[in-house]
Amino acid sequence: MSQIKIVFHGAAGRMGRRLVALAAADSTFKIVAALEQPEHPLLGQDAGAVAGVGNLGVPLTASFDAPADVVVDFSMPAAVPKIVDKCVRRGLPLVVATTGLEPPQIEHVKQAAARIPLLWSPSMSLSVNLAMKLSSIAATAFKDHPSGVDVEIIERHHRMKEDAPSGTAIRFGQIIANVMGQNKGVHGREGRPGARTHGEIGFHAVRIGDNPGEHTILFGLLGETLEITVKASNRDCYAQGALAAAKFLVAKPAKLYGMSDVPGI
Repeated sequence: MSQIKIVFHGAAGRMGRRLVALAAADSTFKIVAALEQPEHPLLGQDAGAVAGVGNLGVPLTASFDAPADVVVDFSMPAAVPKIVDKCVRRGLPLVVATTGLEPPQIEHVKQAAARIPLLWSPSMSLSVNLAMKLSSIAATAFKDHPSGVDVEIIERHHRMKEDAPSGTAIRFGQIIANVMGQNKGVHGREGRPGARTHGEIGFHAVRIGDNPGEHTILFGLLGETLEITVKASNRDCYAQGALAAAKFLVAKPAKLYGMSDVPGI
């Protein structure tokens, strides 16, 4: 089987470097381009050297013309529309792994999926996406529980994360609300907000150190509590998930895919 020709967008970022390093060690892939913004100070340097795995003969560039099979975007929200448009013009499958997208950017991504195979997910972690399935199962089981069920979502991330709550936490809430019918998100509590209502989901964002990501979903009943917790010990889980998504997406028809479509979830 021939190697998958892969392009990374945001290749000099924290996640981009791990993608380059892991793909370089995986014989399935051939890295054909490593993209960064035109003003990036490392432009022109070898992507492998930047990632700490030695020269790969692939410089960081602002654009690419090489033949490719799939593109993985792990950049910044403002940079996503440009790579989406580039992939649409060239008919290239695209994995959008960038988090913190605003509604117009999300809509841009969804519209592009009518023309190219495109996989977008709030989290690339295989374990996170399995936890989402488990949360849906729990929500279905508890939906009509006679005592009522209180749902709270606690997420922890590193101090540099700019959005809160995380897109993954929001997605957990959407999955549960679609089953159980909660119509209100409460983001933290202070003062005297009154007794908790059953129509809400509580979100709590913690920012500490270099934490790569934790999510705990609490289903509180009278007399017992179910917790579903997923923790990342480093960022490789997100990079490995994005590479698994890239392998899955090659040769797929135009459509919007999610990590739940990737085998193993």
